[in-house]
Amino acid sequence: MSVFDRLRAAMETAQAEQDLPDFLARDLLTILQRQQDFIGREDELDELVEKVTLYDTYGQTGYLGMGVNNAILQKTLEKFL
Repeated sequence: MSVFDRLRAAMETAQAEQDLPDFLARDLLTILQRQQDFIGREDELDELVEKVTLYDTYGQTGYLGMGVNNAILQKTLEKFL
């Protein structure tokens, strides 16, 4: 499974289970549609996949502060767009 396949799966799960906002999903789709622009950036893409996987609408609000919220994910996406 490629990093792009993992990114798509993580995005779809976050949309279905964690209420990933549409504006973040659109940015992720842009990356998926422009895969050729990100060849050679697999390490950064792996980090993005991890953050999307850990996405939590209310991230950083719990006892341990685990999870990734909108602001964290958006800042990571800015590296790509």
